[in-house]
Amino acid sequence: MSIDHANLSRLDLNLLVAFDALLTERSVTRAAARVGLGQSAMSHNLARLRSLFGDELLTRGADGMRPTPRAMALVDPVRMTLAQIQAAVLQREAFDPATADRVFRIGLADSIEVAVIPALIDRLQDEAPGVSLRLRSTNRMSILEELDTGNLDLGIGVFDQGQNHHKRRQLYTDSFLCLFSSEQLGLAPPLSLQDYLRWPHLLTSLADDARGAVDEALAKHKLRRSIVMTTPGFLAVPFVVRRARVITTMPSRLARYFSDAFGLATSPVPIDLPSFTISLLWHASFDQDPGHYWLRQTLSALVSEDSLEL
Repeated sequence: MSIDHANLSRLDLNLLVAFDALLTERSVTRAAARVGLGQSAMSHNLARLRSLFGDELLTRGADGMRPTPRAMALVDPVRMTLAQIQAAVLQREAFDPATADRVFRIGLADSIEVAVIPALIDRLQDEAPGVSLRLRSTNRMSILEELDTGNLDLGIGVFDQGQNHHKRRQLYTDSFLCLFSSEQLGLAPPLSLQDYLRWPHLLTSLADDARGAVDEALAKHKLRRSIVMTTPGFLAVPFVVRRARVITTMPSRLARYFSDAFGLATSPVPIDLPSFTISLLWHASFDQDPGHYWLRQTLSALVSEDSLEL
């Protein structure tokens, strides 16, 4: 495709930066602060953008400024363009982990935090003592918006959605194990399907309904389990399992950790369950960032070295 230099010369690159900030913040005031402009200057940029695209782009609603369909259609192309310009033109300083002073914001579930973060912190203390982490609990429903708004640098989890500007890299594949107290149940692994269904279960789920992958698999065989408790996180799970006559089914890495730490038993799940892949997810704007690239490579290396085995 040839470049239309005459028409493109009328376009101020700063307007695209303003457009991205406005669509990210959906507020003239916050967009101005994000870019480092005064509110009146950002209002002037919005007026110029409306004239340039022949569209209102942002309209006022009861819950704040709302993007128009035209604005939503422009979001991805503009962000990809800015990311490519940033990578090609704005030469970033080299990242030296030994001397770097940087904070990375990572979104992940607590189950992955237990599996990944201890080894990562250990590596940071050895190789990058000035690098720190800010962890935030997130899930696959909110992670894309968190990355797009710049609230997170990186997501770690099971991700099956994303757009062109979301980059993904597989980290490791995991499966499920049962976790229970042999003392409480009077059972030794491996659990039979009969024993598995005889005792009540604890389910970890962010959903309101008491139904998970296990229940979907059981339903195919016209079977059901009794769920005595649901919880959105794994923090209390081993304490409950140690004291109560219950069974829980969880990612195998986490189950092995809890087994060792709390003196609990693990068993293969007596019904077929699919494995799942944990991936890194980030915005294309960080793709060529030397520090971000170093962090991604470090996490991948930890997995390949089996440093994350629990």
